[in-house]
Amino acid sequence: MNYQKIINSLGIILMIIGISMVFPLLWSLYYGDSDCRAFFLSSCITLFVGFVSYKDTEAEGNIQNKEAFCIVVMGWLLASCFGTLPYLLSGTFSSFADAFFETMSGFTTTGASVLSNIEGLPHGVLFWRSFTHWLGGMGIIVLFVALLSSLGTGGAQMFRAESPGPVSEKIKPRISETAKILWYTYLMLTILETILLCLFGMPLFDALCHTFGTLATGGFSTKNASVGYYSSPGIEWVIIIFMFLSGANFALHYHAFRAKSLKGYWRNSEFKVYSCIILIVIVLITFNINTDGYKSLGESIRGAAFQVVSIITTTGYATVDFDRWSSLSKAILITLMFIGGCAGSTGGSIKVGRILVLLKQTKLELQRSLHPRAILNMKIDRKNINDGVVVNILQFFFIYIAIGLAGTIFMASLGLDLVTAFTSVAATLGNVGPGMGLVGPTQNYAFIPDVGKYVLSFFMLLGRLELYTVLVLFLPSFWRK
Repeated sequence: MNYQKIINSLGIILMIIGISMVFPLLWSLYYGDSDCRAFFLSSCITLFVGFVSYKDTEAEGNIQNKEAFCIVVMGWLLASCFGTLPYLLSGTFSSFADAFFETMSGFTTTGASVLSNIEGLPHGVLFWRSFTHWLGGMGIIVLFVALLSSLGTGGAQMFRAESPGPVSEKIKPRISETAKILWYTYLMLTILETILLCLFGMPLFDALCHTFGTLATGGFSTKNASVGYYSSPGIEWVIIIFMFLSGANFALHYHAFRAKSLKGYWRNSEFKVYSCIILIVIVLITFNINTDGYKSLGESIRGAAFQVVSIITTTGYATVDFDRWSSLSKAILITLMFIGGCAGSTGGSIKVGRILVLLKQTKLELQRSLHPRAILNMKIDRKNINDGVVVNILQFFFIYIAIGLAGTIFMASLGLDLVTAFTSVAATLGNVGPGMGLVGPTQNYAFIPDVGKYVLSFFMLLGRLELYTVLVLFLPSFWRK
């Protein structure tokens, strides 16, 4: 394994993080807050370590499979470690465990927090929390690949290791061009949502922060009451629409922009299943909560739509305390935590694409029971799905559930009640954020012991990098020459 190549690449990633810290610094200077020094020092330290680690990346040849996995996992860990510096130096947290949990939650777009008084934080810290969402949403490594066109096959390896979904779609022949297109699409949607939120009365600073949380399906807000603080139907519908778009494959958005047509969405089976699930669940929950203090059917629809889209896309924003809803509505929301968005989206969890393959495989197995000699092939959007992809998805599902159950047992051993233990694991492994019980939408994760915070942080990383990329590093054979 070429360790120098790994260190070189990690140095570039740290420099990207260091430069990113300049943006919250500018907001801090604009508002005259006390965290200016913290961001200046954090940026300098991160840039210095990154610069010292960096060497000419073209000098050592292409990045291979093992090196790509190391760069992706270590890159996310280092980003989260150095991302704690603004929190620690500004005095936001006195504990590294809390700062690491908050930073990992930001970069992995989980949105779980250990903070209680969010509105009391300086603007620089608030912006950094949300900006980590935006960087992690499309992917730190995807940005790295977009900036370095010289990576060649190594860029493709890293892109596949980080990109969500069973299959990473290649829009252009060169992977760096694909990465650039995804980031340009991401940026255009960011600008559009920010403008719309401002038009509906949200201040520019809040609009930017909530846009970062929406498009990255992260969920960090600048208000203690999350989006519910604004009590604005217009703002809520804008966020609902962009959460929905962020839960879809970003390649579909690019093709729609380019073709100036929406036909591509309806030709995509995964998008159709994703849309149908959302519509059906909104109807079910709307009628279930219509008597829970909502003044009209319109308010019930908006309340249901917001929470359904927020949970299935793993954003985690809230307008109400859905932990007070009926058992049926809560059970449906917990189920949505395990579905997630589409492949190629910024959403987390298992993904609709994998659920679709599992459903089709179930149908095939039932048909084979009736017709043992029949030759049956799985097709999605007129493309054959080979057995290797099916086995990969079945194994992913098994590992995901096994880790979820093991995590629930571990969190329960720390003294958490069953609902809190189970949903804290489901919400972090699925990058959802809020769970139920003591980690519900109006609560936080501050009460969990430090060891629990580190374990949940590890689950966030596992969920964001979709298990295999992280777990492969635990194989003894991975480190053999």
